[in-house]
Amino acid sequence: MPKEAATGAIWVSVVYALPEHQSIVRIQVEAGTTIERAVELSGLMRTYPDIRDRPLSCAIFGRVVPVTQPVGADERIEILRPLLIDPKENRRQAAAKAKRSR
Repeated sequence: MPKEAATGAIWVSVVYALPEHQSIVRIQVEAGTTIERAVELSGLMRTYPDIRDRPLSCAIFGRVVPVTQPVGADERIEILRPLLIDPKENRRQAAAKAKRSR
């Protein structure tokens, strides 16, 4: 796919990852489109209504960014899900489980 079309449009990818699979949608948007609008245009909110049930949080290549930020050409917009457990607590539980099984 072309990086930029003559109209000032750019290509971006919008990703929503679940534990069992991930959905990647590559779309063309006008330069200056916000991350929030690109997510709407991707159609992933229709496919996964739970995205609408909480404040939208996104990252670009793993770095959290405001959804009002304009998206750049060939960027990968990652829709973030809330943490189910604090990472430190998860490590504590794993360490305790490993200690019990010795």
